[in-house]
Amino acid sequence: MRCIKSNVDTQSVEFRTFEKHNKKLMATLHARQQKVRFDRPQRDIKRLRRQKKLLVRERIDLLLDPGTPFLELSTLAANTAYEGTVPSAGVVSGIGIVNGREVLVMASDSSIKGGAWYPLTVKKMVRTLDIAIENHLPMIHLVDAAGAFLPLQSGLFPDRYMAGRMFRNQCVLSAMGVKQVALVLGHSTAGGAYVPTLCDYSVMVRGTGGVFLGGPPLVKAATGEEVSADELGGADVHGSISGTADYAVNSEQEGLALVREIVGTFPREIKAAVERRESEEPYYDPRELYGIIPDDVKKQFDMREVIARIFDGSRFHEFKPGYGTTVICGFAFLYGWKVGIIGNNGVLFSDSAQKCTQFMQLCNRDRIPLVFLQNITGFMIGKSYEHGGITKDGSKMLMVQANLDIPKLTIMTNGSFGAGNYAMCGRAFDARFLFTWPNSQISVMGMEQAAKTLTQIRIKALQRQGKSLQDEEAQKIHDSIAQDYMEKSSAYYSTSELWDDGIIDLADTRKVLGISLSVALNREFTETPNGVLRI
Repeated sequence: MRCIKSNVDTQSVEFRTFEKHNKKLMATLHARQQKVRFDRPQRDIKRLRRQKKLLVRERIDLLLDPGTPFLELSTLAANTAYEGTVPSAGVVSGIGIVNGREVLVMASDSSIKGGAWYPLTVKKMVRTLDIAIENHLPMIHLVDAAGAFLPLQSGLFPDRYMAGRMFRNQCVLSAMGVKQVALVLGHSTAGGAYVPTLCDYSVMVRGTGGVFLGGPPLVKAATGEEVSADELGGADVHGSISGTADYAVNSEQEGLALVREIVGTFPREIKAAVERRESEEPYYDPRELYGIIPDDVKKQFDMREVIARIFDGSRFHEFKPGYGTTVICGFAFLYGWKVGIIGNNGVLFSDSAQKCTQFMQLCNRDRIPLVFLQNITGFMIGKSYEHGGITKDGSKMLMVQANLDIPKLTIMTNGSFGAGNYAMCGRAFDARFLFTWPNSQISVMGMEQAAKTLTQIRIKALQRQGKSLQDEEAQKIHDSIAQDYMEKSSAYYSTSELWDDGIIDLADTRKVLGISLSVALNREFTETPNGVLRI
């Protein structure tokens, strides 16, 4: 594979302008991440210290192998919801290394409302368990939750992908043979009692850990029986009488050490067979991405320049370089693993959709994971394009992409609009992991088109009611719609709603993709039964 020849002038005014803009975005991202990870009211910290409890990230630090990376998922979940009072949606999840094994950690944050579950908490927990299922990834549950936040119970309890889905997913993991370990550090009540009991191994901390379908107040109200939490469902009760727990320990530190020991008995993962060579760093500095990505979502950039700063040696073999040029397809290596890449360099036309379809079939047949680099305004519209079969060709791309068996990883690099989001493996099309850059926007169409369309509809509705508007009034309607649309298409709104697996720093993209790909290869995948068609 040839090294990409970069055409970027790192000394140009444009580069410096973009670099300054993106570094400011990164500083904002890091500040917001720092806040949700560590800013807690002192009263909550003191309460946990009185109970001899560690903070959630202190627990994770003791659990993980020293010096190894931890890829935290959806750090900014719920950042625009609940008036900002439930940072990270009240639960920390991520991929780390424990006793040399890749694991998925899901840990209650009891410094937030006692670890209570909000609707977005449940959504995040279900997504975390989905990741374990999709990637055959062992799970460690650090349980310390007050159960459902009752005022919002209708938004987290009854539907298909609400709280019951967590327990269903745990059952599926067990049937798949994917290991699960629970460490109960606080109360696990009502439905939450099933989290540790559905695990292969359950450890409870004496004095603070408790598992019961109904806590002491509910027992008193329902039966009149007075009983302490420890007598009802403490570590010694479940470790020695009911058999619900497998181990009882005297401290959180002891419990975390025991979990590490248990994980050490797990067999090591056997990775799916993918072409492999020695890894090498990109020839170009990943931090140069700050000067490549524009300061306006409407400005274009060459996706080859992005590829050159993420993949091994900045080497890339481009497929069909002279055909369907608004999309780039080709092969590269990521930490030594061979991958296919599909990246946008403009709107999708029929020829670019056909090119992607053929390339994806090649990757699926040859067992090559795919990385999608999204910067897409959508499929081309208009009479001549409809007559040329743009909808038909787009459907072929969707059909093949949806049914790939190989791992798919997606990065939202800039804009993601309309059906282009779907074709380039957006959330609905089951990328194993999907991460967003802080500059990116996502919506059914661009803000300007949407604001103009919605403004026209609003004005015509008022006119039918016999009302006339001055230009200034029409502009106010437009500006109000545009402001709301911009807020709800931003990366921060997207990640708050868990439409991605987290916002990441541009310069960290290679590392994030590397961890994600390693995990995705824990699950074997099959070859397509069909040959490759020249579409």
